[in-house]
Amino acid sequence: MLSTGLVAIDATILATAVPSIVEDLGGFAAFPWLFSVYLLAQAVSVPVYAKLSDIVGRKPIILIGVGLFLLGSLLCGLAWSMPALIAFRAVQGLGAGAVQPMSITIAGDIYTVAERAKTQGYLASVWAISSVVGPTLGGVFSEYLTWRWIFFVNIPLCIIAGWMLVRSFHEKIERRDHKVDYLGATLLTASLTLLILGVLEGGQAWAWNSPQSLIIFAAGATLLVAFVLAERRAAEPVLPLWVFARPLLLTTSLIAFGTGAVLIGLTSYVPTYLEGATGASPLLSGLALAALTIGWPIAATFSGRFYLRIGFRNTALVGMVFVIVGAAILAATASMPSIIIVAVSCFVMGLGMGLVATPSLIAAQSSVEWNERGVATGTNMFARSVGSAIGVAIFGAIANSIFLAAGGSSSAPDAAAVTSASVAVFVAVGVAAVLTLLAAVAMPKTPVVKAA
Repeated sequence: MLSTGLVAIDATILATAVPSIVEDLGGFAAFPWLFSVYLLAQAVSVPVYAKLSDIVGRKPIILIGVGLFLLGSLLCGLAWSMPALIAFRAVQGLGAGAVQPMSITIAGDIYTVAERAKTQGYLASVWAISSVVGPTLGGVFSEYLTWRWIFFVNIPLCIIAGWMLVRSFHEKIERRDHKVDYLGATLLTASLTLLILGVLEGGQAWAWNSPQSLIIFAAGATLLVAFVLAERRAAEPVLPLWVFARPLLLTTSLIAFGTGAVLIGLTSYVPTYLEGATGASPLLSGLALAALTIGWPIAATFSGRFYLRIGFRNTALVGMVFVIVGAAILAATASMPSIIIVAVSCFVMGLGMGLVATPSLIAAQSSVEWNERGVATGTNMFARSVGSAIGVAIFGAIANSIFLAAGGSSSAPDAAAVTSASVAVFVAVGVAAVLTLLAAVAMPKTPVVKAA
């Protein structure tokens, strides 16, 4: 919970401080990269950490993650420009790539299927606490001190989390020789970077049908194919292809992908929308977003009662109904800004995602043994991170296009342009929710073994 708190509080603090960062460092059009580069680094590192955790154990991997997160936080707090801040966010992302999936994997190692919903609820509650503490601190730092403290505050938290892990977490593993799939990791990183760059900058730095755009997409797709071929020959692939050959793991990964896209669409744009369209303070806009991460752990905690009775798949389907209803309300009312309606929509969607993310993850974990659980959990987290990274790139491209078309200016964003861009993003979030529902429908029905 302490380790998860590092990632959770950073996400909620940063979202509310974006306007202050842009005012200080400039670069409104580049701010989506504060999220996407972090998520990209997190996504491409998760498979490596997950594979290594099945070989060397969970403890060393999560400690490495905490250390990288501490280093990244320190550098972000000292950033002198938007490009520097974006680069240092990548270091934070490398740390988060170990922290979040290892926390969830450790819980999967220790608790049975019947117990995991409550345990995952505890982990999710960290996001609820952070959703209140984060925006509060972010608002205070942005309005009364400096946005740099949103990163410096992570330093003592990293030290405490690392100390608690060293002191309290002990595990027994079977040591053996292993090989790190450097080629696979390099190809995966390069391909995703190019594809996300092409999506985010398309229509901005260059036209969609320009030679630059075509070259970037072609290169990204080629490297992705090369990655798949490399994984087929690797002794210990960074992302084993058998994961995608199992229907349950494939569909739960697709659900995680969609969940990541929906989540980042809300956390990245709800504060900016409220602050730009209504003039709400960073503190107030952050608290409206907090409704999302309050609803999530509430539903996650009680999801065990649902999936033990109606199964993993049906529980996920019920959750997706909540997500789609909340997204529809948000998109339909976005042109008439209201903090209360936004908060209610976020709460409803949070309830839905708690019923989707937790049961689908536990279904994936319970279908494998210990020596595959790290990869299964890591693949799920990888899919969520990639969904968020690609989602923020697509949403950023949509927002920038509509923002500029509405007459917006990076130096002085006006309310009408911000509102138009936000409406388009929230509609796109609704589309992502509907596609995620289709993945949930395709999820195989599997028996729930309480003692697994």
